[in-house]
Amino acid sequence: MKTVITYGTFDLFHIGHVQILERARALGDRLVVGVSSDEFNAIKGKQSVFPYEHRARILKTLRCVDAVFPEHNWGQKERDIREHRADVFVMGHDWEGKFDELNALCEVMYLPRTDGISTTELKAAIKAFQKEKIVELKNGLDALNSLVMQLH
Repeated sequence: MKTVITYGTFDLFHIGHVQILERARALGDRLVVGVSSDEFNAIKGKQSVFPYEHRARILKTLRCVDAVFPEHNWGQKERDIREHRADVFVMGHDWEGKFDELNALCEVMYLPRTDGISTTELKAAIKAFQKEKIVELKNGLDALNSLVMQLH
């Protein structure tokens, strides 16, 4: 049995996540996924919209995922590879070269990410939308205030 291992935060779950997980699973008979814990995200300077428990539960429902476990720190990958008897370690191409030392334990592969979608871009779009709505509300309140002043 060939086991593939991968890691991620998997916040704001989207089609890019599905596609990379399906491609990773196609490389073997079993896919195990490390999901960044909330505490590890804080160490990385990230904050997820959804807590670890929600993100892990979403992954557990996917047919292509056989097991999910928490990722607590950068250094646990070697132990995880041994513990899960992983034959292939997979990450998105934006991590290319960052985990090459794991080739001593298993095959390391960097898969292309899905063009046009990323959690970072989704969060930026939501933030921009929120700012735009705040500006609209402020303009509306300013206009209302001006109208009230004219009535006095």
